Amino acid sequence: MSRTRTERLVNLVICLLSTRRFLTAAQIAATVPGYEHDPDDPRDHEAFQRKFERDKAELRELGVPLETGTASAFDTEPGYRIAHREYALPEIPLEPDEAAAVGIAARLWRHAGLAAAASSGLAKLRAGGIDVDPQATLDMEPVVTVDPAFAPLTSAARERRTVTFDYRVPEGDGPTSRRLQPWGVVCWRGRWYVVGHDLDRQAARCFRLSRIVGGAVRRVGGPDAFTPPVDVDLISYVARWSGPVERPGRATVLVRPGRAAGLRRWAREATSGPDGDRLVLAYADAESLAGRLVGYGPDVRVLDPPEVREAVIQRLKEIATRHDEVVVARTPA
Repeated sequence: MSRTRTERLVNLVICLLSTRRFLTAAQIAATVPGYEHDPDDPRDHEAFQRKFERDKAELRELGVPLETGTASAFDTEPGYRIAHREYALPEIPLEPDEAAAVGIAARLWRHAGLAAAASSGLAKLRAGGIDVDPQATLDMEPVVTVDPAFAPLTSAARERRTVTFDYRVPEGDGPTSRRLQPWGVVCWRGRWYVVGHDLDRQAARCFRLSRIVGGAVRRVGGPDAFTPPVDVDLISYVARWSGPVERPGRATVLVRPGRAAGLRRWAREATSGPDGDRLVLAYADAESLAGRLVGYGPDVRVLDPPEVREAVIQRLKEIATRHDEVVVARTPA
């Protein structure tokens, strides 16, 4: 969603919350910034109506209880308002550690490219009297990376725009161009996928974001180009498409005595030695395994194979870079 549209939606919500009477579309257009138009110009007025219909649908999808009605029996044009009793947050008691966890989650989603959603959630909690500290850490620093295609695809799914991108599969000789009506983006087994209607194959398909060449996603046409199915479960679709996970790879790691209990339960083999315990782990993807291993910090060191060791090093470099950025941001000028 563009910043301009977000600001317009916020202004619309404020306008409808500021009154208990139903406001007509004309009254809203005269009050809310972003709806300025010439009502006597048919094309200009039609453009406003399309914009207003999209915004109403967006608010309802966000859970805003938008009501339609009239102020009196003599009114011929419907009006709109937000039901205060349904929009108000109930009491949300959070313990200090729970409030800190919410702050961590908000920071995590900001790293993942969903800053607007995170800010909106925090604002709603604060409006309900909940003191949430987005800088709280509980001795943890969230580090989340997403593929470059994440932001344009989630935006296209919200606006219902058709997209095109070049896609590469492991068994293919080169990338192929795809045209997709994206229904949504979901995470499955540590990977991000987009699910939608493939226009060239005229069938539902899902694509792994990391295989989109360069993360380049191009929009085609205007918004509201399609209507996603209401009964599709995106996670279940990706799970059926991906099938069972095969773990043909083997990695050997050195673990400090008494540490990394989770890895020990997962290990195919374990051998004790003077410098630690050697575990053999089965894996399907080096990057996914690296993401799991770095969570154990210095208690685990990769011995083999090189691809897993390099993936862990790269993850650690990313964490160090993000930590430095946080330190710089918090250092007084």
